[in-house]
Amino acid sequence: MEEIQEYKCLRCGGAIAFDSTLQKMKCPYCDTEFEMAALARYDNELKNDQPDELNWEEVTAGEWQDGETDGLRSYVCKSCGGEIACDENTAATSCPYCGNPVVMTGQFTGAQKPDYVIPFQLDKKAAKQALYDFYVGKRLLPKAFKDENHVNEIKGVYVPFWLFDAKADVNLRYKATKIRTWSDSKYYYAETNHFLVSRSGSIEFAHVPVDGSAKMPDDLMETLEPFDFSGAVDFQTAYLAGYLADKYDVDSEESIGRANERIQKSVRDIFDMTVCGYTTFRKEAGSIRLHNGKVTYALFPVWLLSTTWNGQNYLFAMNGQNGKMAGDLPLDKGAYLRWLLGLTGITGTMLFILFYVIWLI
Repeated sequence: MEEIQEYKCLRCGGAIAFDSTLQKMKCPYCDTEFEMAALARYDNELKNDQPDELNWEEVTAGEWQDGETDGLRSYVCKSCGGEIACDENTAATSCPYCGNPVVMTGQFTGAQKPDYVIPFQLDKKAAKQALYDFYVGKRLLPKAFKDENHVNEIKGVYVPFWLFDAKADVNLRYKATKIRTWSDSKYYYAETNHFLVSRSGSIEFAHVPVDGSAKMPDDLMETLEPFDFSGAVDFQTAYLAGYLADKYDVDSEESIGRANERIQKSVRDIFDMTVCGYTTFRKEAGSIRLHNGKVTYALFPVWLLSTTWNGQNYLFAMNGQNGKMAGDLPLDKGAYLRWLLGLTGITGTMLFILFYVIWLI
């Protein structure tokens, strides 16, 4: 038996039927009418729908060659589990993430060799100044924090990143409306026209970064972006001299999900901007198909600054290439309460004036 196609109303979702008088499809629930040709095109769009294809080729990072790791040492922090690599001149240090004192445990081994590194462009002095500049303009920061807290330690750390390159073929479909309103001496009128909007095209993504450190929150690292990849060079162990290098503990396969999320959001944002001239629109369906996917491994420069105030530790991070700072600050609860009461008072006053004007009218 042949399957009967059931059409749904694009406005309310109810089942629509053919109206012989109008020679159109009509929804019995909201009285919306549809041209037959428009429904045929819509049906064709539905048949061509395809799921997303977000597949990646194998990571291209190479292996360490004989002798390349001779000058490197590593340790595993017993407190947080972080594994850090550094040059052989660093005999003892502390974990840049939790501050636990550690001692080098032996020769650096394992993991894949980075393809690229962005060398540090800013020194320790610049990192300390950037932290103090970060305090400026923070109205809810306790006044004593800037003066009483002190920087316990500043460490330059190369953070591992997986970089995703791909070309995306995109097909998206939107439901949109145009609403026209007018009035006469008795009534207000509104006419709503519904549209099916299609968008398709190709877009290339280069070096979409996902940090490979479980100890580094994704939102903190994304706040430090962008890192300018034009400053990247082929990796050499010499760039690690005087700095620490975090050894990745989230591999490329585990990072694919986060990379796909970032790519999908970028695609939606870019294509949404092309849907112009409508009163409302929303994405109905579509697909993103990746090809020529490639994953590389790089080290990006980050200064980590640990401070103490009122017996609590605060960790800040600075982009070692451009100086962008991020981190959590303590909240002055008294200042916050005063700000909140002031905001509430202003809002209440505005609402009172609005209701008074409406009452007068």
